[in-house]
Amino acid sequence: MGIYSTICLATVLRAVVYGQSCTRNIVPDLSFKLTGSDVAFPCDSTKNIYKTTGRYVPKNIIATRMQIYKDQAIIALPRYKHGVPFTLATFSLKSKGCKATLKPFPCWDIQEEGNCDALQNAADICIDPLDNIWVLDIGLVNTLEQPVRRCPPKIVGIDLKTGLVVKVINLDSFVTPESRLQYLIADYSKDGRPYAYVADGGAGAIIVFDITAGTGYRVVLPKAAGGGLTESCSKDVLYIQLIRKPSGNNLYFTYLSNPRLFSIKTEYLQSGKASGAVIDVGAKPLCQKIVLLGTDNGAGIFFRYKGESDIFIWNSETSFKQDNFILVQKGDDCRLATEVVAGYRKLMWAIESNFHDYILNTSGCLGPSMAVHPLIKTCD
Repeated sequence: MGIYSTICLATVLRAVVYGQSCTRNIVPDLSFKLTGSDVAFPCDSTKNIYKTTGRYVPKNIIATRMQIYKDQAIIALPRYKHGVPFTLATFSLKSKGCKATLKPFPCWDIQEEGNCDALQNAADICIDPLDNIWVLDIGLVNTLEQPVRRCPPKIVGIDLKTGLVVKVINLDSFVTPESRLQYLIADYSKDGRPYAYVADGGAGAIIVFDITAGTGYRVVLPKAAGGGLTESCSKDVLYIQLIRKPSGNNLYFTYLSNPRLFSIKTEYLQSGKASGAVIDVGAKPLCQKIVLLGTDNGAGIFFRYKGESDIFIWNSETSFKQDNFILVQKGDDCRLATEVVAGYRKLMWAIESNFHDYILNTSGCLGPSMAVHPLIKTCD
């Protein structure tokens, strides 16, 4: 993954400066529309059974998170509503045409709702440098309807080369009644030990898990960063992003409603010595709410403003000021990006949807509008 750390940021910056002179735009050839109707079942009879029993409702399927492995896009399909037959999917970025068929990943059997050995609700996914994908399964389904707790929350590690589950981490002992697990990041210490960080937006904490030792703990955020949340604030979103540096990695985090951005060195998280180690990075411009979307696997963090579709990049080696925010994609009125990742053809990729309409049940009978495409224009 680290090969993109300098390439992608430079590519994005070049695109901003030289984009108008490009004679060839590869975006149309690499843009994919996703719909809840284009999903793969083992056979037609299974599809019919799922439809007649309400376990497959195409308009209730929405894609929110994405990782890219070689030429495959792996997509999280959270079970916000009933009728989502599988919660982790994949499609080939080499697919011809603008539509993609979502297939269960790594297989159909691991998607069974109500089976605690299977995935219940993939809230977030993350690929580590050793070609493992880690899935944050919150165990709670139908979260925008009548929530049902199917199983304890867990992290599931899957070997991308074999499709086999290599690790399951039960998170039940780390959550509280207020917990809402939202985002996941996989990291490695300087001596090669794997760690997982989970944003608990409901409880104002970050769960840190040492995967090798099989132990973990909760790091409660300082009050200024969102610790000691009130009941109204407990419904906020806690975003986390990992910046990799030769001198050591930093975890950047912020609540959507918090006017400031914060960071902490991951060595403090890994050692359990996080008290007093949180750094106030700076104030968000004009107190605007910011949605963190991803990184370029180096110093760059992508983001957008709440309710707005334009995507910006900020080089975390510079001060957190509006003068250092570079517009890399002018958005439209239809969809909002929910993640930006590095991947196939050394491009930055965005996954977008009209999630706002989906939440309000105004996306229509065909369901939400979803798309995956490169973030930028490039020249040969």
